[in-house]
Amino acid sequence: MKLPSVLLIGIFAVLGSTVHAATPDQWRSRSVYQLLTDRFARTDTSTTSRCNTEEGLYCGGTWRGVINKLDYIQNMGFTAIYISPITFNIEGDTGYGYGYHGFWQQNIYELNSNFGSAQDLRDLAQALHDRGMYLMVDIVVNHFAWPGAFNTITYSKFTPFNQASDYHSYCLISDYDNQSQVENCWLGDDKVLLPDLNTQDPRIASTLNDWVRSIVSNYSIDGLRIDTVKHIDKLFFPDFVSSSGVFATGEVLDGDPGYLCDYQNYLPSVFNYPAYYQAIAAFTNSSGSIANLANSIDAIKNTCKDTTLLGSFTENHDMPRFASKTQDISQAKSIIAYTILADGIPFIYAGQEQHYAGGKDPYNREATWLSGYKTDGELYKLVQALNQVRNRAIYVADSYLAYKNYPIWNDANTIAMRKGFDGNQIVAVLSNRGAGSGSVGISVPNHGFAAGTQLLDVLGCAMVTVDGNGYIQTTIVDGVPKVFYPLLQTKGSGICGM
Repeated sequence: MKLPSVLLIGIFAVLGSTVHAATPDQWRSRSVYQLLTDRFARTDTSTTSRCNTEEGLYCGGTWRGVINKLDYIQNMGFTAIYISPITFNIEGDTGYGYGYHGFWQQNIYELNSNFGSAQDLRDLAQALHDRGMYLMVDIVVNHFAWPGAFNTITYSKFTPFNQASDYHSYCLISDYDNQSQVENCWLGDDKVLLPDLNTQDPRIASTLNDWVRSIVSNYSIDGLRIDTVKHIDKLFFPDFVSSSGVFATGEVLDGDPGYLCDYQNYLPSVFNYPAYYQAIAAFTNSSGSIANLANSIDAIKNTCKDTTLLGSFTENHDMPRFASKTQDISQAKSIIAYTILADGIPFIYAGQEQHYAGGKDPYNREATWLSGYKTDGELYKLVQALNQVRNRAIYVADSYLAYKNYPIWNDANTIAMRKGFDGNQIVAVLSNRGAGSGSVGISVPNHGFAAGTQLLDVLGCAMVTVDGNGYIQTTIVDGVPKVFYPLLQTKGSGICGM
């Protein structure tokens, strides 16, 4: 495999040749492509195989299929992938479909054979490591799954937790403001019930610690995404993450920074849902509140232990696609630029680069192969350019990663953000005005560049010089974002042919 020269500096020069070291510091530099294994690529490399999201069927994606399409991912500048859970799931149709997504596990010691063999999974990890990339795997430790009502559960079907006493007493969550209910009652319903593991039991916790240590070792996993973190006692996580020996981030589905940020005292990272909600609201239409987004960036930075380790995202398998809310391509560009250039580890969900428009689950779980894996689309090229400049800034000085992004200017429709310092900063100017909105001049202050500094807009490949009053004078045309980086730092990078 030979990568385009414009991307080599953005990948291998940043990462070096040594991989499978998975500390928080090493993950901080990663840019991650999230995929549902069943929906990304088939072993037979088909781009026409049917996949109707509404039916909830297995569509045939495999780990071997992912290996075959790593060029597609890496050529966007991604340095890690995150795959869906790998364990054995409920078999058959549940009324909500099959367990193609991986979150309805019944046996943690057996792989989901729909995705391939143990050797296929090992080969995927090896293929990634050969490219200088990392493997993150989604795991479920909050619950097992049963296709029916409580009075039909056969606990002997579960492995290894095959006794009723391994689970919290049955109750469904009725009040999500009651933390005791959230942690100890059950998710699901009479179609798919999710028996809640008693992770407070030292025996259960010890078994899970041994299991995670084993799968990380057996499959050369570099990082974990932990599902339904808010439904688990926080005290479970320190020993569990330590046992894994790798970086872990978790899903805490809550928009309150005070609630979410506390979890970072128990595991290294969580996904930045407070920023997600504000970014979606800000960029969906020209009436969205840019001021609320700017305020939320500061609030999260002042509340969380380390925002540079949070998961930055604006699409995933649980939430409606951004393009289901607005088809405006300029707004899509701005929110993707926000995702990749804000604080934290950026995650782009498979299909986001193809402007997929599925709504709420299951419609947001489209097969990526149906796009034909096009690499000439506007958003594919945008992601490529954004990852390239981010990787370049990291290569120039990894202190870029520790510098906390902050809003340096905003009006009703536009926000300018800065990350980095000492001549190695990236300044993003993002708008919600949308296509067809015309031109508007912007004077950007507080960017940290000296007057006379030459900058390159890495998205438009146009140069601008900081004026004598210290402003970046730019024009936003039809809502298309601008991303400025010092021209001097681009020399030899391949960015815009430099």
